[in-house]
Amino acid sequence: MKTLNDFDFKDKKALIRVDFNVPLNEKFEVTDATRIVSAKPTIIKILEDGGSCILMSHLGRPKGFQDEFSLKHIADKVSEVLGVEVEFVADCIGEKAEAAAASLEPGKVLLLENLRFYSEETAGDVAFAEKLSKLGDIYVNDAFGTAHRAHASTTIVAQFFEGKKCFGNLLAQEIESIQKVMETGEKPVLAILGGAKVSSKITIIENILDKVDHLIIGGGMAFTFVKAQGGKIGDSICEDDKMPLALEILKQAKAKNVQIHIPVDTIAADAFSNDANKQTVDITAIPDGWEGVDAGPKSIAAFDKVVNACKTILWNGPLGVFEMESFANGTIELGNSIAEATKNGAFSLVGGGDSVAAVKQFGFENKVSYVSTGGGAMLESLEGKTLPGIAAILE
Repeated sequence: MKTLNDFDFKDKKALIRVDFNVPLNEKFEVTDATRIVSAKPTIIKILEDGGSCILMSHLGRPKGFQDEFSLKHIADKVSEVLGVEVEFVADCIGEKAEAAAASLEPGKVLLLENLRFYSEETAGDVAFAEKLSKLGDIYVNDAFGTAHRAHASTTIVAQFFEGKKCFGNLLAQEIESIQKVMETGEKPVLAILGGAKVSSKITIIENILDKVDHLIIGGGMAFTFVKAQGGKIGDSICEDDKMPLALEILKQAKAKNVQIHIPVDTIAADAFSNDANKQTVDITAIPDGWEGVDAGPKSIAAFDKVVNACKTILWNGPLGVFEMESFANGTIELGNSIAEATKNGAFSLVGGGDSVAAVKQFGFENKVSYVSTGGGAMLESLEGKTLPGIAAILE
């Protein structure tokens, strides 16, 4: 796996695919700079080597050239995060971009205009990728969030940099973190899967059963497993058509000696509202008119024991409707358990939109080993798929 350390960037122009698809408010100000901060170590390493950086990214889903999706809006924020003045050019291919890249001096950073202003980017167009390739000497992919897409800038462009392409720090860390969970991690290995639907996690479950020792199934998807085994789940969310599959997963887990842990009690509410009446009930005996919205105290205590007995932990999905304060306790307590296990030497990886949101909301970011920056890319990695953006560098 070629990384930044395999190259000397002195007097070289690094063409870097970053993921600066950041949220903006109505004044076009960046409201969460996490993705820019994540790319900083790669950029600074190249500048310190004596090279220059040409950054390419997408922002949103524009239809052609749309000013509100211009990367000019984030140039100042990128400068502020990097501590280096960033030049901006209002195109990503053609004469303007080529002239700006050609005149870029060592130690300088150039931000190209939104790649998705051209439909050729998402189409994975070879001619477009070749135009991008003219801008730099070495290609660096540091955009894990888009590594599962075979777009021109994430995958196709790599073919024009034979022997001169590598992973940036962020992407290398993402790959190593997933490998720890899936291949090299110290046992026992635990996966915690939450969220609403079994259907969205089926391929992950099937792929990781060979790799984990314990599997905690929480959140809304737990009710499909409970009902499949004859439990009464009241008005809780359930995918009735996936009940046979849930039973099959339990059977496979038993055959592979994987211990599955499902909540034993739940906080039930009489409405899907923060102000609803609530009661703690056995998860197999939820009254009609009530729905399970969070893990109960017995489940939290049982999960804490499992988490702290494991050495490698993957967390993907919350245990309840954490967006509502009344139903956030299970997810917060799980975060506390993972933080404690991490402090005691376990490796913990958090990935997938909702878990990442929960980790940030409740202040666990610096208490776990690694928080993944790529939602879809992370999930596809866990499903065992080879991501095109990664394969293109390895080829």
